[in-house]
Amino acid sequence: MIQRLLVANRGEIARRVFATCRRLGIETVAVHSDADAGLPYVAEADHAVRLPGTAPADTYLRIDLVVDAALRSGADAVHPGYGFLSENAAFARAVIGAGLTWVGPPPDAIEAMGDKIRAKDIAARAGVPVLSAPDQPTEADLPLLVKASAGGGGRGMRIVRSLDRLDAEIESARAEAESAFGDGTVFVEPYVESGRHVEVQVMADGSGARALGTRDCSVQRRHQKVVEEAPAPGLSEETERAMCEAAERLADGIGYRGAGTVEFLHDPAGDRYFFLEMNTRLQVEHPVTELVTGLDLVEQQLAVAEGRGLPEVAPSRGGHAIEVRLYAEDAAYVPQSGRLVTFDLPADTELGPLDRAGVRVDSGFASGDEVSTFYDAMLAKVVAWAPTREQAVRQLVAALRRARIHGVTTNRDQLVEILTDPVFVAGEMTTTWLESRAPSPAAGDWMGAALLCATTAAVLDQDERRTAQRGVPTGWRNVRSQGQVERFETGWPDDVFEGEWVSARTGVGIAFPNADFTVERATRLEHGWRIDWSGEGEGGWCEVRFGPGLPGSREVYVDSPRSGRTFREVPRFTDPADAVASGSLLAPMPGTVVSVKVAAGAGVAAGDVVLVLEAMKMQHTVTAPHAGTVTEINVEPGSQVASGEVLAVVEESP
Repeated sequence: MIQRLLVANRGEIARRVFATCRRLGIETVAVHSDADAGLPYVAEADHAVRLPGTAPADTYLRIDLVVDAALRSGADAVHPGYGFLSENAAFARAVIGAGLTWVGPPPDAIEAMGDKIRAKDIAARAGVPVLSAPDQPTEADLPLLVKASAGGGGRGMRIVRSLDRLDAEIESARAEAESAFGDGTVFVEPYVESGRHVEVQVMADGSGARALGTRDCSVQRRHQKVVEEAPAPGLSEETERAMCEAAERLADGIGYRGAGTVEFLHDPAGDRYFFLEMNTRLQVEHPVTELVTGLDLVEQQLAVAEGRGLPEVAPSRGGHAIEVRLYAEDAAYVPQSGRLVTFDLPADTELGPLDRAGVRVDSGFASGDEVSTFYDAMLAKVVAWAPTREQAVRQLVAALRRARIHGVTTNRDQLVEILTDPVFVAGEMTTTWLESRAPSPAAGDWMGAALLCATTAAVLDQDERRTAQRGVPTGWRNVRSQGQVERFETGWPDDVFEGEWVSARTGVGIAFPNADFTVERATRLEHGWRIDWSGEGEGGWCEVRFGPGLPGSREVYVDSPRSGRTFREVPRFTDPADAVASGSLLAPMPGTVVSVKVAAGAGVAAGDVVLVLEAMKMQHTVTAPHAGTVTEINVEPGSQVASGEVLAVVEESP
């Protein structure tokens, strides 16, 4: 029997495992880097062990440090979570070799499925359909997909649509795979243009593997999942049964134990499916399976590790569950970092299966926590369960709209757009749909109203704090030549928005002469203001709060049922020392310089790569904005940079 369990992971998945352990009476041990010392999962554990440093390679990826932490803390078992060392056979062997219980599959099974090339061979021998590309591809074989043999998460993957790009894309994928996984092996397979990503959850004990149904994970960007649901909508009973049987055969063929996921690419046109890979761990999206089966998958993992086996009959709760991944990133998928001033996600339960319809939130953060640049940008998973798919979608949309998230830009609004898109509502999404769909125009419409609310609250707040001429209307001018302006920026890139206003003797005392919106009412709240507005045939309301900003400015947080925005006041007077030279290349986010592609004095063309940054497990290229000469290079590989820091300067050609 497991008495004390160490989770070799961080954030949301560590909290998730701890929740089950508390219910079962198992003591818990957290490991944490210096950057994670203040996160909730550390405080929730019964014991915590520091891993000195911040980078994953120095902390969570150090097998020796993690095993030593388990032994020093008195743990008798290790759960790997997902990511980091969860699919590392050497880590599993080190845990077992130290006399600890490994809560995961056998190391040999991890090794067999960890090499995607070998895994495809094993799947083919088990009678599972696989994709294979010819040794000498021709134009007729296009498009092709280059994939890293090790790892996942979209890293080391490239789509090839022209044969003359094949060698370059192979080298690019190989370099990224080497950096991310320490293994640059890649392979090429046919790329199914409009396929669906469908996977099968399996649990296995000594008596064999059992499929627990399907999940659809087709909504992806950059090959990373954004929305998952169970069961996969639109599959025929015959195809679903065939997928589940294929997953069980594959797991049984490698002597699998514990939780695992077999991933398939489904081609709706021919109702065909092909093996992609097997993840030998608990998946990020496991909550949707928990909600439709009523099973606690972490509890099942612990039962198998203790040798107790699985229940004879898996409960069948039914219904439909949908999960979205809430990321700290902007509309261009650029990861964000900083302090979460407010992080309020409405939930009926946290970190465990629901016993009724409702919303579950699995999160690794709380209000006041710092989102660092060293790890994945996911803040939380928001999951809804209901008797039908339509009800689950509606509940999830309502929960996201009620969320209050301030201080860090997130993809919350994009998730609402996805869930309300007719393609998603109809269940017709594919793996390429998200990146090909046009953004909803509603997002742009809302910006005008949000700017109006931010300006109104900022002016009223200034009016409250003034000590002279309090009897004079706000911003009153006897002879007005022009309106007054509040200027805001919303992040990177520094788009500046201006709210022009004038003093009025009616209503809230503020009017917007050049706006399509009108402020109807402003109500003082404990934390800020509620602003009711109307315009363009519609109306709404928003709540506005204030937070710390740059010196001489404030951050203004605007929330409504439609969306949320963070505005930062632009100081009226700018310090000349803050100005940068024309052609300066600024860091789009905090991160680490991976490589510098050019030297000072070199000539570049518009769009040439100047350097590569890595932040939150993703690589980002910084390119020349125009043709010219590189006059400055201020960083070198390995340099840590802050957002907005000048990396290089490209002087434009005459």
